Amino acid sequence: MAKFLRVLLPALLLLPVAAIAADEDGPEHHKGPERVFEMRIYTAAEGKLPDLMARFRNHTNYLFVKHGMDLIGYWTPTEGDGAGNTLVYLLAHDSREAAAASWKAFGSDPAWKAAAAESRKDGRLVAKIENQWLEATDFSPLR
Repeated sequence: MAKFLRVLLPALLLLPVAAIAADEDGPEHHKGPERVFEMRIYTAAEGKLPDLMARFRNHTNYLFVKHGMDLIGYWTPTEGDGAGNTLVYLLAHDSREAAAASWKAFGSDPAWKAAAAESRKDGRLVAKIENQWLEATDFSPLR
């Protein structure tokens, strides 16, 4: 995993520049003292990464936004241990409390329950989930 993070971190360093450039309201729009970021790393079950990505593409992203989560980005490692079976994504929340409320609403949403059940009909898609909470530094352009 350490090798994978060495590959991912340079990409994350470029993310704030791209996010600010795409933000119509400018960099001040998202700045706030409590905004937190959540990095999640999903290790797919054997051969299930395409199915996992399809579930995000076709269902999960919409539901994240519906429940107040800001989508920052999604990545798959191109080398190392995670290549071919790992999905990494970054979400932003107004606070840890807002994140907890969003995840609770997401988990109980009938559309999520249906999508999850349908995607698991041929076996579980995810073998392991890792979660890391991140706080932007005072010099980060993406806060």
